[in-house]
Amino acid sequence: MRPFLSRKRDGLLTATIAAVFVTASAVPATAVTPRPDVRVVTHLDLASGQQPENVTLEPGGSAVVTFAFNRQIARITPGGRVRVLATLPAPSAGTATPVLSSPFLGGIVRSHDGTLYFLYATGDGALTGLWRLRPGGTPHRIAALPADGLPNGLAFDRGERNFYATDSVLSTVWRIPVTGGAPVRWAVTPELAPAGFIGANGIKIHNGAAWVTNLDKGTVLRIPVTRLGHAGPVETRATGLVDIDDFTFTGRGDSLLAAINKANIITLVRPDGSHRTVLTADDGLENPTSLAVHGTALYVANGAYFTQQDPSLLVAGLR
Repeated sequence: MRPFLSRKRDGLLTATIAAVFVTASAVPATAVTPRPDVRVVTHLDLASGQQPENVTLEPGGSAVVTFAFNRQIARITPGGRVRVLATLPAPSAGTATPVLSSPFLGGIVRSHDGTLYFLYATGDGALTGLWRLRPGGTPHRIAALPADGLPNGLAFDRGERNFYATDSVLSTVWRIPVTGGAPVRWAVTPELAPAGFIGANGIKIHNGAAWVTNLDKGTVLRIPVTRLGHAGPVETRATGLVDIDDFTFTGRGDSLLAAINKANIITLVRPDGSHRTVLTADDGLENPTSLAVHGTALYVANGAYFTQQDPSLLVAGLR
């Protein structure tokens, strides 16, 4: 058993998060709650490491996922067919990813031309960072990130043409130009710090701010992007969500849906910070890791990190 798997069974949760950069239409502002009608798009192969960590969507309804620990990027069609698009190189012998030990594929986003961008953490200075995969091409790194960190969640700001990436152990949000190159420590603050395991996790750019979850502290944070592009004062927008993973906004407002991985639920978090459960294991959840919206459908990636039973991709209706 890998060291990380045994650690999970001791109650520690895997890092994940993501940010979805989708070309599909946004959900109407009235869409706030998933219905219980959930269908399984596909059951994934646990034995081969198909445990989805993050998901981004294509205009036709296909999903592209990162498999956290087998170093693969894969497309899942609406009919449930799984096609591996790329396998990332293994780190050099003797290296270990901070906290997780195993190489870790985290957040993924898709640009309008189909190019995929994703984060890879390995403990190896030659590999850790932001990677790019153009349609029909091969993956390559476009920005290096510290090997002693854990790059995890990824978001894209179309207006600024910058990526924002969370680091779950270095208490940092990085800013990286879309063309790649040297990252900038955009935000470094105690609110992003871990409290025993993993801190800053999911991230989205929404309504002039970077929204970030902290897994250990169970918080949703809002960090304004100032007119000069700097990080403004951190606001805590919700608490009491320990083991919160990825999230997605429900529409134009600030209501969001969050995957609470270990508790095996999806929670609706309102703008005032209150929250309630809207999907559970009874709806087919298996440790949800990330969420994305396509029209009136909520896609849910099930990593099965704790259950170790049935990783899958689900779709739930929105109303």
